[in-house]
Amino acid sequence: MSTSSARPIAISCGEPAGIGPEVAAAAWAALRDDFPMLWLGDPTHLPAGTPHHLVTSAIEAAALSATALPVLPHDFGAPATPGTPNPTHAQGVIDVIARGVDLVKTGQAAALCTAPIHKHALQSGAGFAYPGHTEYLAALAGVDQVVMMLVSDALRVVPATIHIALDEVAAVLTPAVLRHTIEITHAGLRDQFALPAPRIWIAGLNPHAGEGGAMGQQELDWIAPLITQMKSEGFDLTGPLPADTMFHVAARVQYDAAIAMYHDQALIPIKTLDFDRGVNVTLGLPFVRTSPDHGTAFDIAGKGIATPTSMIEALRLAHKMTTA
Repeated sequence: MSTSSARPIAISCGEPAGIGPEVAAAAWAALRDDFPMLWLGDPTHLPAGTPHHLVTSAIEAAALSATALPVLPHDFGAPATPGTPNPTHAQGVIDVIARGVDLVKTGQAAALCTAPIHKHALQSGAGFAYPGHTEYLAALAGVDQVVMMLVSDALRVVPATIHIALDEVAAVLTPAVLRHTIEITHAGLRDQFALPAPRIWIAGLNPHAGEGGAMGQQELDWIAPLITQMKSEGFDLTGPLPADTMFHVAARVQYDAAIAMYHDQALIPIKTLDFDRGVNVTLGLPFVRTSPDHGTAFDIAGKGIATPTSMIEALRLAHKMTTA
């Protein structure tokens, strides 16, 4: 296909000591004939032998991407050692994310695909004040609330609460939080996934969705009433449901997305169903952002064995969401 006038998908480098640079390079090699890409980072951190062009603006990427990976360089000041994060890289990682957000907000890039970061390395090296990528992107975009949707061919699932300890979930999960999660998920499915009337199933917080109050009161006290209220407003919702009955084949064909109440309730099923192809999508941003659904994998970084499948799927989905 011709990509001479297309805006590129911007790829932020992520943690230089992790597998981000190598899976980004491999994903570009797999997809370079399909749409243009632009890598943001230190070119010395790419795997040796990666064909690349240094560019000064995103607009140059479209004409170059089919032959070599366009790189908008950012000097990190030090080489990367696979598997060993360098504290001096932390600010560079943060700055490159902000640079990618600026490119998509100003229309220079079609979407942003972020390679994995290592939150502890950013917090210890640069005082990173956010629980994770998602929260930082929301701050950069100037929005109050976003939701993290995990997407594969088998399942779309959203955790209503994300990077918090399990014993904090019941306090953080409020009617306002769940309502906003449902609203943002509904809008994202409608506007970015071309589903005009999204069907959403909602898990209970407690085992067996509280089993009539025997295992918790939240379902009776406010989760079920909220769902009833929102159904009267036109949302196609089902729940609260026992989470252990929501993710088998016969259940999944009945909804377009599931909302879980906390991180592991959402991520365990999608990683079990499709570990390599899961993609992280942030809904509620004024631009498309995707990311592979894996971490930095320091233990295998630089060994040439990291699979780029999730990065490939993240880039493909970003392109699909911006061209639908």
